[in-house]
Amino acid sequence: MLVAAVMLLSSCMHKKYENPISKDTQQPDKVLFDRAIADIERGRYEVARLTLQTLMNTYDTSEFLAKSKLAIADSWFREGGTHGMAQAEAEYKDFILFYPTMEEAAEAQEKVCDIHYKQMEKPDRDRNDAIRAEDECRQLLVQFPNSKFAPGAQQKLRNIQEVIAEGEFRTGSFYHHKGSFPAAANRLQSLSEQYPLYSGADEVLWQLADSYGRMGDRFEDRAASAYTRIVKDYPLSEHVEESKKKLQAMNRPIPAADAAALERMKYELENRTKSSLMSRAFDVLKRAPDVQMAAKSGSPAMTSIRPGIPVSVPQPAGRTGVGTSDVSVQAVTDTTLLDTKPDARQVVPGAAGADGKPADASAAAADKPQPLPGNHTARPSKKKDKAKDNKDKKAADKTPAATPASAATPSETKQ
Repeated sequence: MLVAAVMLLSSCMHKKYENPISKDTQQPDKVLFDRAIADIERGRYEVARLTLQTLMNTYDTSEFLAKSKLAIADSWFREGGTHGMAQAEAEYKDFILFYPTMEEAAEAQEKVCDIHYKQMEKPDRDRNDAIRAEDECRQLLVQFPNSKFAPGAQQKLRNIQEVIAEGEFRTGSFYHHKGSFPAAANRLQSLSEQYPLYSGADEVLWQLADSYGRMGDRFEDRAASAYTRIVKDYPLSEHVEESKKKLQAMNRPIPAADAAALERMKYELENRTKSSLMSRAFDVLKRAPDVQMAAKSGSPAMTSIRPGIPVSVPQPAGRTGVGTSDVSVQAVTDTTLLDTKPDARQVVPGAAGADGKPADASAAAADKPQPLPGNHTARPSKKKDKAKDNKDKKAADKTPAATPASAATPSETKQ
């Protein structure tokens, strides 16, 4: 009964508005603003928005226009729901666009980040809101780096990237256990480079090195690089000793542990919170992800993750990170070529025609265009073969049989 009474009392209490106007005046526009704020605090959001819209339309030169526009966005944010959050994001974006130098602009961007952060789902589910939240929190740090909301946005960004990295790791680990090592290496390589603060980064490098090791000797340098990063950048990992043995077997030098990395891992282990038994029991019922393993220090990644070129794709000599391609690009200055030249896909570039001229000239002169190359060798049709046999048979029946030279004619026999 006591708990029920406390909950009822808390539901009846009005939540104060965060951005009131402290100016004590009885101006008509100020009176309208105060009335709208009172409606927002009492949950009458539609009435408050009508009042604020009346203020903005009636007093278009009021000093409270910016505050009124922000209050409309806050009313949608408090109302919640899918529709309310979408409207709030649009209003906050408009406020930042019209008033980018105001102190409240950073708060508006922080609210936009919070909208997607609250809708973020678990790593094995849709990551659309997590990616949007990462972009919006990063935008806050870029556009308002000195704001009081920057430290909170930085920690939210670490939490978001923990969720995204966990989803990427599960995908790469699936490929690794399945035996698709090039696909696993491609995923895990991008993950290890993009999110070094991920709580399972050492496990990512361990599976990455194993994937490279199973892909052949030409990937030995990549495997050694992954083992080296485990020993150097994650000195408290459980894979350190095994990584040292792998490096010794490869005759590679064993690096010393990085002091800064060692201190960072100690700090993370000391400040990592553990979930309670009750929290773990109800975790399956929650939509929001568990971010307790997220890093509490370090600079989060300020770029979005991008898939790299698969390591199994051959690369030209002297060029790294660039794949091979048989597609070339050439600028065309003569627009009449579109009408006079045949389709480039119908000829083999550089080949010669039957008349000794280039293949494209031969194709242009021919009445019938050359057929497109196919993946299979053309086989004669059985129907056409049967029709040809029947035609030859009929022609043979109509042709008179040849008379042997030794045979006598009927008139000679009669005589």
